[in-house]
Amino acid sequence: MKKLSYQTLKETGYNGYLLENAPEKVLQFGEGNFLRAFVDYFFDVANEKCGFNGKVVLCQPIAPGLANMINEQQGLYTLYLRGFENGQKVNQKRVISAVSRCLNPYEDFGSLLACAKNPDLRYLASNTTEAGIAFDPSCRFDDAPPASFPGKLTRFLYERYTHFGTVHGKGFVILSCELIDNNGKELKKCVHQYIDLWGLSDEFAKWVDEENLFCSTLVDRIVTGYPRAEAAAINEANGYEDNLIDTGEVFGFWVIEGPHWLEDELPFKKAGLPVIVVADHTPYKKRKVRILNGAHTSMVLAAYLAGQDIVRNCMQDEVIKGFMDKTVYDEIIPTLTLPKDELESFAHAVGERFNNPFIDHALMAISLNSTSKWKARCLPSFKGYVEKFGKLPVNLTMSMAALIKFYSCDVQRLTDDGLVCKRPAGNEYTVKDDRPVLEFYYAHKDDDAKTLAHAVLSNESFWGEDLTAVPGFEAAVAADLEGIEAKGMYEMMKQTL
Repeated sequence: MKKLSYQTLKETGYNGYLLENAPEKVLQFGEGNFLRAFVDYFFDVANEKCGFNGKVVLCQPIAPGLANMINEQQGLYTLYLRGFENGQKVNQKRVISAVSRCLNPYEDFGSLLACAKNPDLRYLASNTTEAGIAFDPSCRFDDAPPASFPGKLTRFLYERYTHFGTVHGKGFVILSCELIDNNGKELKKCVHQYIDLWGLSDEFAKWVDEENLFCSTLVDRIVTGYPRAEAAAINEANGYEDNLIDTGEVFGFWVIEGPHWLEDELPFKKAGLPVIVVADHTPYKKRKVRILNGAHTSMVLAAYLAGQDIVRNCMQDEVIKGFMDKTVYDEIIPTLTLPKDELESFAHAVGERFNNPFIDHALMAISLNSTSKWKARCLPSFKGYVEKFGKLPVNLTMSMAALIKFYSCDVQRLTDDGLVCKRPAGNEYTVKDDRPVLEFYYAHKDDDAKTLAHAVLSNESFWGEDLTAVPGFEAAVAADLEGIEAKGMYEMMKQTL
């Protein structure tokens, strides 16, 4: 079977959109599954729908990478976006032709710097993982390349500056997609640290600030990557060998923080894509964390103890789905500031995403580090509800009891791998969290419900405050724990509806 290439696609009769030649307008740091199913997909659609006519040149951010494999396939790969949309099962196939090539700066740093001299280059995108945007003082200006991503970027910007001088309009729109708060601002801060460390000129620092736009962004799409179990059958059906098949959910949403003119310059709005430019991306970040992530964290531990194992099956159980919906619509959405119809539309999409027939999302995978997740995702909604309505939110309170029960359900032993418990169904499971959290629960494994509720809620190292100070919370959690013990988790979830 022939490898995927433009010629192979012609031979197999592929009749989808392809753009074989176009100027490189985008440089992307990162060549992994997420960016190829998100940013590169959006630029590919923009090429087709509104004549953007631009290629994306990729740069692998660390030494091991996909450059050779991508170049062997002429930048082409097959993307499948799958899931539920508007109540319908969706399985979209698209060969992405927006990528021109992939650079390996660890083998040829000069090829990366040469891109800085391309007058058509306008956009820089990145996803170098949460650890990617970090200042490493060991990096030097003449490293080839500097080890850190911000170091590489600073060196690249300097090459651009020295080549084009003070020509207006030759700076970049920089789109950071890393999953950290204010990713664009943090990246810019690192660039300035390298300017100082390397003793680069004030004129260059001024050019960085005035000619370049560092955008903080929020990205939202679950990308499941290479479908190892299905790859052979997919290649057989397509009639070509693609070693870079990518898969993700059909839902996608990109919020870019920037000035109003950027929305007109970027090609996405004209192409009808789910990308928006806003003055402040934080309300959308809060919406995602509180609703999508909060729905996961408030529901999955209870659902697991009630006998479920994957998210999709939870969505097909009217009690568990009802518990999640009541939590989201009645207790979380009222604490948020975006328009109610936008929040409810997003929440509806979350329900469809959780019901994706192509993704077996294990509850135990989501359960990792649930203590810090509850603090970040659920506690702000809990406190916001109490402040707004002057009473406890029933379901979020129950989710705290479920968390405590998950960490303390028939504790068997503490191992290097985690805290081994046994759920009512009879099987053992391993709770994974920071070591002090696991040691705490092991030390309290023989507590009764009231003693355990007090110990957990008063532990300021968990929550950043003493939650027993919230009127009625400790008693309610203790009562829920006693109810779970007496009636079972499923029955207690049913009682909240």
